[in-house]
Amino acid sequence: MVNKVKELREGLGLSQKQLGEQVNVSRQAINAIETGKYDPSLWLAYNLAKLFGRSIEDIFLFKESDQK
Repeated sequence: MVNKVKELREGLGLSQKQLGEQVNVSRQAINAIETGKYDPSLWLAYNLAKLFGRSIEDIFLFKESDQK
């Protein structure tokens, strides 16, 4: 799944650690999401979308071929 987390985070001037603190996950989790190594839970995706003022679909670009 492709995502815009890094782009949006940098747009707000936040470090990975700062973003993680705001959504209650580790810096490592944010890094894993940004690099595509980890797909967030629905609740984490919701919290990120809310923080960025975007829809989940705007941040996380889903393709049927990505379905697990």
